[in-house]
Amino acid sequence: MSVIISICLLVYVQTADDQGYTTGEWNQYERRGSDVTMQCGSLESDASVSWKVNGTDIEAQHQLNGPKLILTQVDLDHNGLYSCFQNPHGERRDTIFLHIGIPPQEPKVTCRSNTYPKGFYCSWHLTHPTYIPSSFEVDVQHNQHSLYVQKDPVHKNRCHVQFPEVFSSSPYKVNVTAVNALGKASATLSFEESAIVKPDPPERVTASPIRLNPRRLEVSWHSPATWPDIDTFPLKYFLRYRPLIHDKWQHVELLDSTSHTITDAYAGKEYIIQIAAKDTEIGTWSDWSVAVHATPWIEDPLPITTTTEVDFPNGRLKPKSITFLLIATYLLLSLIKSTGKYHF
Repeated sequence: MSVIISICLLVYVQTADDQGYTTGEWNQYERRGSDVTMQCGSLESDASVSWKVNGTDIEAQHQLNGPKLILTQVDLDHNGLYSCFQNPHGERRDTIFLHIGIPPQEPKVTCRSNTYPKGFYCSWHLTHPTYIPSSFEVDVQHNQHSLYVQKDPVHKNRCHVQFPEVFSSSPYKVNVTAVNALGKASATLSFEESAIVKPDPPERVTASPIRLNPRRLEVSWHSPATWPDIDTFPLKYFLRYRPLIHDKWQHVELLDSTSHTITDAYAGKEYIIQIAAKDTEIGTWSDWSVAVHATPWIEDPLPITTTTEVDFPNGRLKPKSITFLLIATYLLLSLIKSTGKYHF
């Protein structure tokens, strides 16, 4: 059995004063809703003491019974640092850190292999808060042997296990026990190797228009980097796409290919595209890849040609009139030049 997170320790420090009375500091964990009794050190039952919480008088409902402080139906607002003082000189005799919580319930456990056939990982969490520190003990069994469990360096509630063999028909059994100062609870998950194989989504998905093809989009992607041996354990892919303005998806399943040409796109419409991956033989589909957007090729519009209208005193001349006027002027000037008569 491998301990994934260290169990919270109950720390107690005790000293004795000149008169032989013991004083100390410790953590006291109590269940939410219960009645709590705190003892002021080792003072006799007839000792007269006073109590403070976080340096102030206690306002919550309580009782004093000699050196004991009794709190009724404690809740989270009773958490705090409690100190007791012996009368009449007010010497501090004890310090108690009170922590209110509840025992853990069965943790929720899931396991998945995104690095098949190397290994798998398991994650767990508590479905209800305990309000006090909890730890987890993890044990993984296969063929009646305990497997080595490696703690995840980033996720505190996750561990990694290597497959001892591939294509095993024997089930794996993962037991996770949640532990805190008020109790413990366990959950066991059993599964076969093939049931937990689930790749990560495809990566670096791109979609581009194809020139002169207003109904086509070229889509390409890469297999997930976490999949260790794409040649021996190939993946198949599931592509879905739709116009951004529609809700209905179109689907294409592909084998041994990391590209696809969409041929039935609507011209000029923006598309959203995603891809999932799966081992060709076992397991389940990955989550969808990050969505990409693309629009099929759109023909460039023809340039707009502008014409100039010329103002004349009696109105505007249209372009054809301007052309005729220029030709007539040119012929007139040529005639004058040829006769040599310039009279202005």
